[in-house]
Amino acid sequence: MNLFKQAGAVAALAAACLAASQATAAEDFKGVTVNVMTFVGPQIAEPLQRRAPEFEKLTGAKVNVLTVPFSDLYQKLLTDWASGTNSVDAAVFAPQWMVDYTKGAFLEDLTQRVAKDAALKEDDVMPFFVDFSQKFNGKTYLVALDGDFQMVYYRTDILQQLGKQPPKTWDDYLDIAKAANGKVFGGDGKPVAGSCISKKRNAQAYWAIISIAGGYLQSKGTAQGAFFDPRNFKALVNNDGFKEALRIYKESTSYGPPNEINLDVGDTRSAFISGHCALTLDWGDVGVLAIDPKQSKVIDKVGAVILPGSRKIVDRDTGKLVPCDKATCPYAIDGVNHAPFAAFGGWSGGINAKAKPKVKDAAYAFLSFMSQPAQSNVDVTIGASGFNPYRRSQFTDMSAWKKAGMSDAAAKSYLGAIQQSLQSPNMIIDLRIPQNQRYEQVVLDTAVARFVAGEIDADATMKAIDSGWSEITDDLGKDTQLRAYKASIGAK
Repeated sequence: MNLFKQAGAVAALAAACLAASQATAAEDFKGVTVNVMTFVGPQIAEPLQRRAPEFEKLTGAKVNVLTVPFSDLYQKLLTDWASGTNSVDAAVFAPQWMVDYTKGAFLEDLTQRVAKDAALKEDDVMPFFVDFSQKFNGKTYLVALDGDFQMVYYRTDILQQLGKQPPKTWDDYLDIAKAANGKVFGGDGKPVAGSCISKKRNAQAYWAIISIAGGYLQSKGTAQGAFFDPRNFKALVNNDGFKEALRIYKESTSYGPPNEINLDVGDTRSAFISGHCALTLDWGDVGVLAIDPKQSKVIDKVGAVILPGSRKIVDRDTGKLVPCDKATCPYAIDGVNHAPFAAFGGWSGGINAKAKPKVKDAAYAFLSFMSQPAQSNVDVTIGASGFNPYRRSQFTDMSAWKKAGMSDAAAKSYLGAIQQSLQSPNMIIDLRIPQNQRYEQVVLDTAVARFVAGEIDADATMKAIDSGWSEITDDLGKDTQLRAYKASIGAK
């Protein structure tokens, strides 16, 4: 039996087993209500809302999906659980927030539940997501529902007409963006933007600057770190590499759509799949949205690549950029240092440790139901779901992708870029230390937003991030933060 058929058989068997187990347990949760909080969508909320009636029909449990703006999600959950209100029984959120939620003993330990859950097919989940998206300090607190890291997407037809190759470096990216910007390439006859990158404040835009800076900051593997130097916890934001990233980030705005600095992720995705952008930086959602016949004008015209990189790397002792060679950039490809960034990491579900026992059981059953191959292998192919591939079977079984309308060429490009990123020894792990939300979503986001708005220059931006991060570190204790950071990236 070949690999594709074998994966398909596994998925079919999992679905059959799931149906049998649910039929047996259909009355177990009758009368039980589970309140699940996540961010307002449709991304992420959509599959939860779509699957909840199915789950209720199978098990009797009613699932209420509560949504709040992404900028409010961290604090809403923390306040509800820490205050003892406990109106939220479970939540789907950023896995790096586990650090703060477990510290307060707010999350239920799911280690034994997951270990005994055959239907979950835990061995099918890619190792990176098992470690980053589910576990903390050796225990499992979350169930992975999604796999997230950023990539660059490009219009294959536009690059062909321009005589350009997919970008390997960020200078290549700007070169393509400049060449394409304002030109008409068929479609509806409207000129395209050379680049579309969401830059709106409080809208998940701040990860883009790390995606760009990563190739200048980290070259010797995940354990080298890209946010702080693990030798001394010095923030890696006040150096020539980060300054170069700021330059690229701001210059890309010159080739962007009107008012790009106020565009949300949904806005730039819509612009790209409607045929009005040559390039975009985003998560895996774009690859699936691009094949949606109801909204995409770029079907079979989209390619994907690992994040572009740099031919230079920051010398951490001097802060200056030095050329990549075998010693400075051991994982470089054709002289280019790529550092794929697991921005956010992927949405995962956890359970309130103070919820009632029966509610905990129903909540876990729902999260398991959402993650099981029978459901997730379909959901990752639906653009509106916001869920991206995170299981092995989602890379080997092409049936769901083909059913969704993805051609062999598109699947090879899209899944190939994801696999290349996942397999890179130089993957950047998103910040996972106490109060990481303050470091990224407050300090970093604010400074970068002010920079692209022209309120402060690059030097002032780097100084604002450095001083803001230092203030948080001083509040929490440098030694404590350093230990947490080294543990999170596997540094010794």
